[in-house]
Amino acid sequence: MCGMARESSLSGGEQPVLLLHPHWKTLIRPILIAVLVVAAALIAVSLIHGSGAAAARGAVGVVAVLVLMVWLIVPVLRWRTTTYELTTKRLRTRYGIITRNGRDIPLTRINDVSFEKGPLDRLLGAGRLVVESAGEHGQIRLRDIPHVADVQATLFKLVEDEQRRLERDQRNQP
Repeated sequence: MCGMARESSLSGGEQPVLLLHPHWKTLIRPILIAVLVVAAALIAVSLIHGSGAAAARGAVGVVAVLVLMVWLIVPVLRWRTTTYELTTKRLRTRYGIITRNGRDIPLTRINDVSFEKGPLDRLLGAGRLVVESAGEHGQIRLRDIPHVADVQATLFKLVEDEQRRLERDQRNQP
């Protein structure tokens, strides 16, 4: 289903469960735009004739490359650098290309886990994961999660397991 979480930044006794990137559907629009930009640039280059054609073709190429950088490379980097990690102790989100941002939600603070799927999500096997936590941020919506129903079930089971472990530990304390 999904990759394993990285072990390097985990606390003692914490085990990796899932490491997810947003669903590949987030790349559909940038790829379509890239194809259109390349097609438009090729058409523009083929229509340029006469004196100064080389400079005009070069300008079309430069503009096409700049548009591709903005409309393709940035979304791909954003997709690649966005991760959702699920461990036996917490849910971690990390995102950002230049500036990294992150949020950790301990499983013990999670009150409810649900998911939402639109028609396209159902077709492609993705959706939104809605996590309600006891904290100042309340609810977090993670968009474009692959296999969202399986992730929701896994997260729910981990939350229950962690709550049972804490209750067991409290009963065993003197």
